[in-house]
Amino acid sequence: MIKLYDFELSGHAHRVRLMLGLINQPYQKVAINLAQGEHKQPAFKALNPFSLVPVLEDDGLVIRDSIAIITHLANTYAPSWNPKSSEQQAQVQQWLALAARDLAEGPARARLITVFGAKFDQQAVIETSHQMLAIIDGLLEDKQWMVGERASIADVACYSYIAHAPEGKVELGTYSNILRWLANVEGLEGFVAMQQTPLKEVV
Repeated sequence: MIKLYDFELSGHAHRVRLMLGLINQPYQKVAINLAQGEHKQPAFKALNPFSLVPVLEDDGLVIRDSIAIITHLANTYAPSWNPKSSEQQAQVQQWLALAARDLAEGPARARLITVFGAKFDQQAVIETSHQMLAIIDGLLEDKQWMVGERASIADVACYSYIAHAPEGKVELGTYSNILRWLANVEGLEGFVAMQQTPLKEVV
């Protein structure tokens, strides 16, 4: 059976749980206690030398990156989630790159500040997030999904940190296209919600 090394509050890990739910794929969950430093212990570092969650084990294959994991899951168990035409694959890759870079430096980082007390310039991160979200909102104009006529790994990759941007004080109320898209994802059969988290005061 697939084994997922997981941390409940991680948006990266939620991407994988969401993908597994949407494709109705059974798995064994192994919770990693980051507060106690379990991710830095030799047993976990043997799986991921970078000491980050999530990690997926599948029939001897170990994958340590959330986007690589959801791509593997789609290709192996649900190919329709990763369209193969050259045009649509290029579009998917653009969204995956945005999820890995822009979302990480915007809404994900804003959430790190308020949920985990990370030391970033909060105002600058919030401004960066809104600049990016305004562009995404425009790209989703008249679209139900990020690529093509059905949900794909592009939607899965981008969902968690956009949906939980308000936890980083990045409000979504003015982004009508994003709000519609989030509702579309949340309406999918097998959707798995991400736990809401309390915010820390920034000092």
